[in-house]
Amino acid sequence: MTHHDFSLDPRLQADTAHVASLGLCELLLMNDTRFPWLVLVPRRTGASEVYDLAAEEQEQLWHEVRHAAQALRDVGPCDKLNLGALGNIVRQLHVHVVVRLEGDAAWPGPVWGSGKATPYAPAGLASMLESLRAALC
Repeated sequence: MTHHDFSLDPRLQADTAHVASLGLCELLLMNDTRFPWLVLVPRRTGASEVYDLAAEEQEQLWHEVRHAAQALRDVGPCDKLNLGALGNIVRQLHVHVVVRLEGDAAWPGPVWGSGKATPYAPAGLASMLESLRAALC
């Protein structure tokens, strides 16, 4: 596997905004105001499962997931943090980090497949991206 010819799955590209490029992953924000929701995508072509990564890359992935999760919690309230690496629709390896609030649009069920996304307004998206980038430092 290589990262030289890495490209983001078109579905992830369409549903997210770029937050940052981390050591291993592209960090993306899902464009859905109902749930503060990050997606980490390792820049490894052909990876669909965590075990497709080398051992040191797996360690780096979880380090970046922890870092992203902390940043997400720092920018707003959080009752529960959900992590997932499903890949049933988008096969490209990606890890979801989702803030959950009791009583949110999908509570207590999973966010995946729950209703229709409510996109950020341009100013709201810019503000959220700025807050996340500041929290990552």
